[in-house]
Amino acid sequence: MEPIVSVVIPTYNRVKLLDRAIRSVLKQGFQDWELVVIDDCSTDETPQILANWAKHDPRIRVFRNEKNNYPDISKTLNRGLNESKGKYIARLDDDDYWFDREKLKKQVEFLEGHPDYVLCGGGVIVIDGSEKELFRYLKIENDKDIRSRALFANPFSHTTTLYLKKAAQKVGGYGDWRYAEDWDLWLKLGEIGKMYNFQEYFTCYLMAGQSKSFIHQKPQSKMILEIIKRHKNTYPNFWKAYLFNLSQYIYSFLPLFLRKRLHPFLSSFKRSI
Repeated sequence: MEPIVSVVIPTYNRVKLLDRAIRSVLKQGFQDWELVVIDDCSTDETPQILANWAKHDPRIRVFRNEKNNYPDISKTLNRGLNESKGKYIARLDDDDYWFDREKLKKQVEFLEGHPDYVLCGGGVIVIDGSEKELFRYLKIENDKDIRSRALFANPFSHTTTLYLKKAAQKVGGYGDWRYAEDWDLWLKLGEIGKMYNFQEYFTCYLMAGQSKSFIHQKPQSKMILEIIKRHKNTYPNFWKAYLFNLSQYIYSFLPLFLRKRLHPFLSSFKRSI
């Protein structure tokens, strides 16, 4: 019998954090899941750790890429999507973990009860390397308001989401984008169904300067401009959103030390709007 939910974790050389992420899945009250881990050619002890986890729980399925795809995570995510057997896909990064033990239960019940919805997410608690809370934020809740702001900023935090697998496959999965691949997917999913964000905190997100969005800020900001241009005829307020994201691109040219100091504040500000 196939699981209801497939949890997809892509990983690369994060062996010290990966255990924490996996344990947060095992602690979920909702247990009808499988965990699909895609190892993007890790060179640390990740393969051994994953082999031990797979022996511990047969619901954990491990795959290894033939070559490293970083920073183009879209190929790895599409492999996770295609290898998954569940009706729904949940995403979790290897350096984050689920805070709410009823996350999957709440989201499955919502999507099962609202067949016109294809995607739901929730709030995030941002932590540092010592698991100290830096700040927390909620995303816009209802479908109408999500659409009105969808081009300004990513309307969902990737590691809080649960979405319908067949809907994601219908729109082509994660697009051929090296960055912001999830944002593009949400915009495509919004073309065929409704979207919702729980006003509850689901995930602890690690902000320690190691994230792809920070390291590759300049090319990512440039690619975001291309993504929102692609969807300008589907969602409102294109020009306002374009100018807002253009300012983000200009910011990416600041010296690294200055961006590091401003990053927590600006991240909090951007998510607040």
